Amino acid sequence: MLGGDCQQADSYVRHTSQMNYLKALSVLTVFSVLTVVTQVGGLIYLISLAVFVPFSKYLSSRWSKFLGKTATFLMLYILSVFTFIPMMAKPFGRVQLPLFRTANVQPATVLTFFLNRNYVRPQLRKTVLKVSETISKEFPGTVVNYLDANFPFMNGFPLLPHLSHNDGKKLDFAFSYLDHDTHEVTDKVPSFIGYGVCEGPHGDEENMPANCMQRGYWQYSILQRIVPQRNKIKFDFDETRTKRLVTLFATEIETERVFIEPHLKIRLGLTNLKVLFHGCHAVRHDDHFHVQIR
Repeated sequence: MLGGDCQQADSYVRHTSQMNYLKALSVLTVFSVLTVVTQVGGLIYLISLAVFVPFSKYLSSRWSKFLGKTATFLMLYILSVFTFIPMMAKPFGRVQLPLFRTANVQPATVLTFFLNRNYVRPQLRKTVLKVSETISKEFPGTVVNYLDANFPFMNGFPLLPHLSHNDGKKLDFAFSYLDHDTHEVTDKVPSFIGYGVCEGPHGDEENMPANCMQRGYWQYSILQRIVPQRNKIKFDFDETRTKRLVTLFATEIETERVFIEPHLKIRLGLTNLKVLFHGCHAVRHDDHFHVQIR
């Protein structure tokens, strides 16, 4: 009888240890993913778990506890995105770009600021606002749609999948478009993440995407293969305003370089020496252009 009790106790201990291991692994996985995607989400997740502990005793089922933990995390995360993180980023030399349409500047998608990917150096923010003011006067109704910038803290922290967005000096922008049906200026973009819907090369233009793929750079066009293309027919690439937008950024003293796909540089007649090819090791830049300050 005693031997049976010992076996049951040993089995219970092993089962408990296994469950604790799985829970720890789950927490570590969620922490890692949130940290990679948002930089601070992992830390907020750990804080939310501690905050939730006093309330867990009022919930009996696993489902209710899961919903409670999720709600606690989301409340703390959203509160941090709009209040604490912007204040804490300033000592690191980072400021937010506008969360919503401000001075004719806006994020192309809410994911950009919700994932804390909208932080830049103050000088880059000033440059963006200056350029947006100029182009909105020249082309009324024009809105500058920005894409990924940088995380709020620490130089060198990678903003995946980008190779260089890690110091507050880099910022991507969407192209300018016209509504295909009305031919009117639109402040929307064809991709739900801002990337992946490309203005590819014409038959007589240099096809760098194909060249890079042939040289073994499999990642070069990966976003175009992942992102749905159904919205592309609803938009017409506005060459005039896109050229002017790139030119305005390229002529700013603080701008060090601008990356865009070679066939678009030629098609748009971009002659500024700061406008360069980014290399096959990156991803294609005929769905956006990249600005980097000194």
